[in-house]
Amino acid sequence: MSSTESPWSCILWDVDGTVADASAGILPRITAVLTDLGRTPPGADELSAWIGPPMLESFQVRGMLSPEEARDAVARYRALAARDGYASSVALYPGVADLIRDLHDAGVPQATASTKPENQVRAILEHYDLADRFASITGASSDPDSLDTKSIVLGRALERLVAAGVDVSRPVLVGDRHHDVDGAADHDVPVIFVRWGFGTPGEDEGAIAVVDDIDQLRALLLLSGQPGSA
Repeated sequence: MSSTESPWSCILWDVDGTVADASAGILPRITAVLTDLGRTPPGADELSAWIGPPMLESFQVRGMLSPEEARDAVARYRALAARDGYASSVALYPGVADLIRDLHDAGVPQATASTKPENQVRAILEHYDLADRFASITGASSDPDSLDTKSIVLGRALERLVAAGVDVSRPVLVGDRHHDVDGAADHDVPVIFVRWGFGTPGEDEGAIAVVDDIDQLRALLLLSGQPGSA
């Protein structure tokens, strides 16, 4: 299954920083967890760097926690997220939902490839009535001991697309961090890098294109490049 309306046979989306801005909920939960563990949380200007990598990795590398402490921190963090509601304090970036709907209407298969836990990704997409626009919703395992890297998640997403009968000969990943570029390289998947997320200068190195707004992204994903033209 593929479409003639796009130069790509399928489109994979990162979620945090690309489709959705969940920082309003993520950052306070990180602060609360580190405070409860007797650690000094990073400043607000540093916390955005936590968004993108697997949380288990961030608690170890940025939170300076041991592997065992990091697993406990992830469990605490996810308990707070479940309490608050996975779609709570999550906003979609302007125009992204319309583009996802237009791609679906044009017959372009889409999937997520996020290191956010899969149940959380699904909850966000269901909250915004987007879940049925995706051929596959793939995220990280909910197991706090699991370190699902972008490469692992992307590989799983591609496998699920194949199982669904989707043509994966010309895939592209849309993302906002170097983890997206590095993980996609393991599967020879090109990346379109969006600058509205949490990436810092230089993280787009290796991407095939960099976009500043939704119109630029639309032009690269849909041959017509116009809303509602399918």
